Amino acid sequence: MTIVVDCRMLNASGIGVYLRGILPYLLNSNNNFILIGDYNKLNFYDNYSNIIIYNYNTKPFSIKEILFFTDSKIKKIINSANIFFTPFYNIPGGIKIPVYSIIHDIIFPDIPELTSKLGIFLRMLFFKNAYKKSTKIFTVSEFSKSRIIYHLGSKKPIIIASPGIQESIINFNNITKNITKQKKIVFIGNIKKHKGLDYLIDAFISFINEGYDYKLILIGSKDSFIRGKFNISEKIKSINIDSIEFTGFISDKEMLKHLSEAELLVQPSLYEGFGIPPLEAMFLGTKALISDIPVFKEIYQDFPVTYFKSKDSNDLKDKLVQILIENKSNLFTLSKELQNKYSFKNTADIILKNITE
Repeated sequence: MTIVVDCRMLNASGIGVYLRGILPYLLNSNNNFILIGDYNKLNFYDNYSNIIIYNYNTKPFSIKEILFFTDSKIKKIINSANIFFTPFYNIPGGIKIPVYSIIHDIIFPDIPELTSKLGIFLRMLFFKNAYKKSTKIFTVSEFSKSRIIYHLGSKKPIIIASPGIQESIINFNNITKNITKQKKIVFIGNIKKHKGLDYLIDAFISFINEGYDYKLILIGSKDSFIRGKFNISEKIKSINIDSIEFTGFISDKEMLKHLSEAELLVQPSLYEGFGIPPLEAMFLGTKALISDIPVFKEIYQDFPVTYFKSKDSNDLKDKLVQILIENKSNLFTLSKELQNKYSFKNTADIILKNITE
């Protein structure tokens, strides 16, 4: 069987992590693959004998993509394969072979204030197009599956294929044992409202004002934190700027170092499809404090996380005091069973089984 994999979003944040996580396991199967995307990013996979790479950089969700790949050679190559697999809900027009797509979440109709009415309308067109054209749809949690059914229907098979721990994190953890914990709290994400960063900032300001000496590390694009719609810089004017560090874009190695050294990761999200940073933090021996949203209650029900009331900065601050001051202990180890609960090998196995059966 020949499977086309759309790799144009290989370096995107969440989508790219998922795709990079499953690709090695897909490519190690007894199938042939056509990878389309930026050749300079895909040549890492050149050592596989069962792949062909085609350089193609049409922007996802663009007019050019909607009208199909205008390169007739690419179009012919794709339609000569058996399966077209995309890690997102953008499906180019004109594909004549079975399509399998991933809808990680369906956040925009659920939180309409994230975009304009036109933005919601256009995104729903893409969601509906993916639902219509896909033979099967993969998603990352029961929560996301329920929202897809609510907004798009239940006629298509929707298969849960949750993400897992990246190979780079496993390798980092094996190499860097016994890292000394520092008085650091880490947030990983962006400025978008559903990430709940403004509640964390409010809680951290109260925490610092009570005399506790900790640093908050915000890992993500610095421009997005300062210039975004929710101007976080305004929230930190009342405290010593040294208490908060914006890292800007950093390498995976630097991010993992921060995550390993921190005493706590806080994930104050209002909405997620899965939410992987708490899993990565615990794998590296760092405690996780997360909001009590339904998807986190589902994903982390067996894990030693601490929940706080979503959108409640006071409760978040109280939990910071409880974990970091009252019950402080830097000893934290995730059991092997929980370390293996979510893995990209399992993810790839689920996808391959449903594609090839």
